[in-house]
Amino acid sequence: MVKLDSKTCIEAATAHFSGLHFDVEYPAVMYMGANKVPFVIGVAGGTASGKATVCDMIIQQLHDHRVVLINESSFYRGLTPEEKANVGEYNFDHPDAFITEQLLECLSHLKANEPVQIPVYDFLKYQRFSDRSRKVNASDVIIMEGILIFHDARVRELMNMKIFVDTDADVRLARRIRRDTIERGRDVNFVIEQYAKFVKPAFDAFVLPTKKYADVILPRGGDNLIAIDLIVQHIRMKLGQHDLRKIYPNVVVVQSTFQIRGMHTLIRDRETTKHDFVFYADRLIRLIVEHGLGHLPFTEKQVITPTGSTYIGVDFCKQLCGVSIIRSGESMENALRACCKGIKIGKILIHREGDDGKQLIYEKLPHDIADRHVLLMDPIMGTGNCAVQAIDLLLQKGVPESRIIFLNLISAPEGIHAVCKRFPLLKIVTSEIDAGLNDEYRVVPGMGEFGDRYFGTDDDST
Repeated sequence: MVKLDSKTCIEAATAHFSGLHFDVEYPAVMYMGANKVPFVIGVAGGTASGKATVCDMIIQQLHDHRVVLINESSFYRGLTPEEKANVGEYNFDHPDAFITEQLLECLSHLKANEPVQIPVYDFLKYQRFSDRSRKVNASDVIIMEGILIFHDARVRELMNMKIFVDTDADVRLARRIRRDTIERGRDVNFVIEQYAKFVKPAFDAFVLPTKKYADVILPRGGDNLIAIDLIVQHIRMKLGQHDLRKIYPNVVVVQSTFQIRGMHTLIRDRETTKHDFVFYADRLIRLIVEHGLGHLPFTEKQVITPTGSTYIGVDFCKQLCGVSIIRSGESMENALRACCKGIKIGKILIHREGDDGKQLIYEKLPHDIADRHVLLMDPIMGTGNCAVQAIDLLLQKGVPESRIIFLNLISAPEGIHAVCKRFPLLKIVTSEIDAGLNDEYRVVPGMGEFGDRYFGTDDDST
């Protein structure tokens, strides 16, 4: 078990993160069809210890992953009329106050990549809303937060990582008074009476003993920024164990944002109109092109600003050209021209003829392409066969492998393996890596025939 106090955090931060020991067994990340099993994190601790703040900070730092938060308080059982009439005598911090079976059921569905409906609890009426629930979809990371989230062994067994937020009792009491009076409309005297009568004894009897199950003990909650950074690094390491970026350092995936994911959602939707498909595809292509340009070599350059001051910057790479794989790759040419004024663009056509696997290749490339850095463009990489043929042609023309950057929107793992194993010095820049290929060698979930959708040639009547 690791206790992340200040000394531990500073020492760990100055050392390589992989050297930090976490006393936790992680089952291998498995794949179920197109989905991999989510990484489940449990966050426990006393009332008002800062669990929610810690969860929020982890979620913010994992913004490029799908993360859902489940609060144990959603699974409070509703009070009977008798219990509600004597609510001052009811212990909300006792394990019997929660419907653990329903929590287990919801978590099991989420681990199976199935959406669930989470109940919503009314803290003013001490009942669940009968007409409200919260839909939670399958995600990369599931965070469960609650005072007794470690109490039931069946729940603990579903967790990949367990964090106990350890905060001073006086601080927790002050926070609880503020929260219950402001957010839940409780009387101050009632809150203090409940704390002395139920909360403190329940913490000693049920919450504190579960601290021994924690893999990481986090003092001071959200104030412990170093510890939270280390936890997030560890989560990222676990999430990326089977990531192709770990296998092939020459694969670059543009950091995902909600904007990028939103654009992917639109262009992948089969109901999206051609106009919208082209608009959002162009936006994504521009991002990919800009990111690819960022991997070109630069030289330092000093300029004088209008204020007479010296600015030390960089000069763009001059020897550059683009090469599109016809025809889908031509959709990326405008973005490259918009970023690089007057850039030369070549074309390669690869066509499979018959069933013998032979390919006819047409090319029109700049005569001095061997002296240039090449941005090879094709929005979708499936099997990687076309990319391999195109790269072979560029090498035959004298282009060094290390000077080729392959730009695409979506890559299938099969294509990445095919290209990177054969050309380890080439760099691939993509925005998302999909699950794989289906029996028809189409990328799934994919977005269909990109060229047909972009150029408007997917009309069933043609």
